[in-house]
Amino acid sequence: MNIPQLCEIAMLCAFGFSWPFNIAKALRSKTARGKSIGFELLVIFGYTVGLIGKLYTYRTTGVLAYSTWFYIADWLLVAADIVLYCVNAKRDRMADNA
Repeated sequence: MNIPQLCEIAMLCAFGFSWPFNIAKALRSKTARGKSIGFELLVIFGYTVGLIGKLYTYRTTGVLAYSTWFYIADWLLVAADIVLYCVNAKRDRMADNA
């Protein structure tokens, strides 16, 4: 593993460590107010593109970068937060209609 790979993993860890806090806040607040689904979709798009790049490199070289697993973990965390957003947005709509 080289310095650029370590830096990439460190960046993915920094972002990855922040998502559980965001998920916990969504679980506690039970509202989607103040969140941006557009932002979360843009983030998951970024992780998806990064993951596609890693998988392309694996396909062409046969070498799977360690950072691939961090992309997958971060992608799953953001996906969980998007699911919570949808649940909480539905809850918000129901409360507004009541």
